[in-house]
Amino acid sequence: MKKSTSTTSSRLASLDALRGFDLFVLVALGPLVLHYLDASGDTSLSWLREIFTHKDWEGFSPWDLIMPLFVFMSGVSIPFALARMKREGKYLPFFMRLFRRVLLLWLLGMVVQGNLLGLDATRVYLYSNTLQSIAVGYLIASLFYMFSGWRVQIISAVLLLLVYWGAMEFITVDGYGGGNYTPTGNLAEWIDRTVLGRYRDAATVDASGQVHFAPWYHYTWILSSLTFGVTALSGMLAGRIAREARLPRLTLYLVLGTAFVLLGWLWSNYLPIIKPLWTSSMVLFSSGLCFLLMGLFYYVYDVLHLHIFLDFLKVYGMNSITAYLLSEVVNFRGVAHSVLYGLQHHFSVYYPFILTCAQVLIIFLILRAMHRKGIYLKV
Repeated sequence: MKKSTSTTSSRLASLDALRGFDLFVLVALGPLVLHYLDASGDTSLSWLREIFTHKDWEGFSPWDLIMPLFVFMSGVSIPFALARMKREGKYLPFFMRLFRRVLLLWLLGMVVQGNLLGLDATRVYLYSNTLQSIAVGYLIASLFYMFSGWRVQIISAVLLLLVYWGAMEFITVDGYGGGNYTPTGNLAEWIDRTVLGRYRDAATVDASGQVHFAPWYHYTWILSSLTFGVTALSGMLAGRIAREARLPRLTLYLVLGTAFVLLGWLWSNYLPIIKPLWTSSMVLFSSGLCFLLMGLFYYVYDVLHLHIFLDFLKVYGMNSITAYLLSEVVNFRGVAHSVLYGLQHHFSVYYPFILTCAQVLIIFLILRAMHRKGIYLKV
């Protein structure tokens, strides 16, 4: 936790707003919409539910962009955070900072989704959460930033995408892989089952010691670490553009965004866009959308200066990790129920929606209080 007395530069204003938009949709707008739809039962709004719901497997919905944008924005911050260290050759402080950040993100990811707070060693999951994908992506991208130039970074990103695709397409082990992109037959699934074993999310162990994998869980992490790195590298490129005032930012964001989306879409004819696998085509497609959002927020916030309409997003954006942790770890719905339970009789099916409204309000008030006092959780 860190208290800051300095204000964010205007150059970073749209970046904080975009990061805040991502978290606002995740912790506020999405839950509100889904609980309202559950309460109303309005089938004419089924299209709205699809917007705020993950695709089951292949394809891409707006809700599927939340996690890639989170990883992408971690890469955006790298040129701002590490430029001085690179310029002055401060490698020891860099490695200390990198180790601290990766370790904290990893542990927080285990708190959120790895059952770390359960204090039960038999139910801990090692690699299962968005924060850990950010840790890995940040690790890869920051090392490239410190020890290579932009040409090497671009070539390396392309190679990582091709290595992932080549492994998934041409390696076959125990009946997995060889171009199989089904939930139960892909190579990344085999790697996670083999390496993580009972420490894979949702895995259980019976009395005989046999590991059982949940039939519904098919997110993969180890091989996907390669492509997490590319998502962060894409964000790092966007951060370099944001940091250089002489560059035509808006044009570059729009051109790169459009190009990435088209390349991802074209590649999806051979390598499907599958978010749970973080396929290379998904990385290109989602990174393109992130670039387009960068352009939109830069234009609205830094060109048109419509701050009044977006400033509330900075409350989420400047404390993004806190917003995520509050929504995932603390049961504010339970807190609200302890006070509002009398309304349940009167509002019936809408009562869960009321609890969600209360949860969203509580989280926002906490974040706003921290923002006003200049208190930000930095990892």
